[in-house]
Amino acid sequence: MPKILIIDDDKDIADLICLILKKEHITSEIITDPQKALEILQKEDNTYDLILLDIMMPELSGIELCSKIRDKVNVPIIFLSAKKELIDKMIGYEIGGDDYITKPFDNTELVLKIKSHLRLTKRANTFKKGRLIKIGEITLNEESFEVKKNGQLIELSTREFELLKYLMENAGIALSKEQIFTSVWGENYGDIGTVAVNIKNLRDKLDDNDKYILTIWGYGYKFARIDNNEE
Repeated sequence: MPKILIIDDDKDIADLICLILKKEHITSEIITDPQKALEILQKEDNTYDLILLDIMMPELSGIELCSKIRDKVNVPIIFLSAKKELIDKMIGYEIGGDDYITKPFDNTELVLKIKSHLRLTKRANTFKKGRLIKIGEITLNEESFEVKKNGQLIELSTREFELLKYLMENAGIALSKEQIFTSVWGENYGDIGTVAVNIKNLRDKLDDNDKYILTIWGYGYKFARIDNNEE
C-alpha cells in the first residue's frame, strides 16, 4: 500500500486529505511542522512514496524545504498552494517539484494526480531489465532509472525522466504540446504550460544548447535524431 507524507501547517486541510486518501486505500502521515519534516526527510531511511507539500508555511516554506531535501528524496513531490500565478508554478517546478495543485482543490483531481505519480514511480521501478536508449551523448537506462551525458549522471525528477524517455523514444518526430502532455502526464486536464516548464528544466540539466530538444514553433517539440556512430 502506498505511503504518502502530507506536510501542511493547516491541520484541518491535512486531515481532510488523509480522509480522502483513506477512501482510496492510500496510507498517509501528517507533519505540520516543516522543521520536523526536514529532519525526517534528511534521514536515509525515509520510506514515503510521495510527498504533498504546502508552500506557505511559517519559518520554512515549502519551496525552501523542497530545495533542502531534493538531493536525498527522489519520490514525487506535489506542491499545494493558494498561489495561482504561472511564476509561482514555475518556481515550484524548477526547485524540484513534480506537480502543482492550487487551493481550494478538487478532491477528484487531487486523487487522480496522486495516483498518476504513483503509477509513474511504479513503472520506473519495473522497467524491462537492461533496456537502454542512447542518442548522441545521452544514455537513458530504464532499469536503473538513470540518465547520463558523456558518462556523467544527470539528476532528474520522475516526471522529467518520463518526459525525456518519451521524447527519445520518438526521436525525429515532431510532437505537439498536447501529445506530450497527454502521453507523459496521462491526463486530459491541467495546465499545459507544465510541458514548457519541464522542457526548460530538461534543457538546463542536460546543458542542451538546442542540440537535442528542438522547438517546433507554434506546435511543440522534437528530439533530434543523431547517428551514434558519428559521436
